[in-house]
Amino acid sequence: MRMTSFPFAIALAISFLFALPLQAQTSLSVGDTAPDFEMAASDGNTYRLSDFRGKQAVVLAWFPRAFTSGCTVECKSLAQNGDRIREFDVSYFMASTDSVEKNVEFAADTEADFPLLSDPEGEAARAYGVYTNGFAKRHTFYIDADGIITRIDRSVRPSTSAEDMIANLGELGVSRR
Repeated sequence: MRMTSFPFAIALAISFLFALPLQAQTSLSVGDTAPDFEMAASDGNTYRLSDFRGKQAVVLAWFPRAFTSGCTVECKSLAQNGDRIREFDVSYFMASTDSVEKNVEFAADTEADFPLLSDPEGEAARAYGVYTNGFAKRHTFYIDADGIITRIDRSVRPSTSAEDMIANLGELGVSRR
């Protein structure tokens, strides 16, 4: 009888070990305080969410990998419509688990006129609940000036990401400059 329960115990232990990284990841919801982050950016600066508290709304658009088709389309959409996004009193970023060097090249290639944030260790991605298999899921977080998450877009369409961001900022009542 012990022989048959032993494989079950091993299987249970293995499943528990694989579940640990998933449990460490937070599931954020609208109304939650957005986790602070500190990430180096493609423009040579380091950004912290806490630097914007009490001053300005923030949009944090996570993307899986630089130089992939969907991410390239999304980044170009935001770059080509940056003037319309900047009509709102908001700072916006794309963020990935890519290195700073890779995001610098990607920003240049896509002519991004906004910072691309790098989270190569995945710490911020885990805090936002978007980390999976070394990549970030394509989710966009809308955060008000008080640091509260006001919307999470988990169905980002790369080709209309800028238009969708503009519509969301309007619907959320983000003030215009």
